[in-house]
Amino acid sequence: MSLDKLASEIESMAEAEAKKVKSAARKDAKGIQKEAQGQVEGYHADVMARTERSSQQLAIETVAAARQANQQRLLVARREELDATWEQVVEAVSSAKFRGRSDMLKALVAEAIEAGTEDMSLRPVSKDRKALEQSAKSIDFGDDVEGIGGFVLESKDGSVVIDYRFEDRLRTAWENSLGEVSTILFGE
Repeated sequence: MSLDKLASEIESMAEAEAKKVKSAARKDAKGIQKEAQGQVEGYHADVMARTERSSQQLAIETVAAARQANQQRLLVARREELDATWEQVVEAVSSAKFRGRSDMLKALVAEAIEAGTEDMSLRPVSKDRKALEQSAKSIDFGDDVEGIGGFVLESKDGSVVIDYRFEDRLRTAWENSLGEVSTILFGE
């Protein structure tokens, strides 16, 4: 065999071997690429599932937080409305022109006469002094007391004080009717 023929045969064998290696390398590369693509798709699906769960949880939490904030704003607004209504009631009752004021004072004097003793003095809220002096002529009067209306009945030594001022009675009436007031204001 000649050297050229041998060289040609080696060259063709080398080319055939190179083709086999190339073919195997391409096949391996395709397999590696397919495996990598599968892993990427798996990671992608996992990340998307976690992201979707997080998104749903965040949406739930956001809605819950918004509801809670709305409820809190509603409660604050209702509280402000109740406080404003209370202030209006106090302002109306504290007015000397309040309708029924003299009748309330007469009823309180009658109640005080039954509850008190002869040695007690009546200490009026200044705006009610004149009306009380007319309806409680048999009772001694003392110094004025602070308040929106009414009076206190006090023993001479100051050890017993019975409060007939409007504030306490108004507060009790307010607390007893708060449910009705809320229904009227808020329809519930």
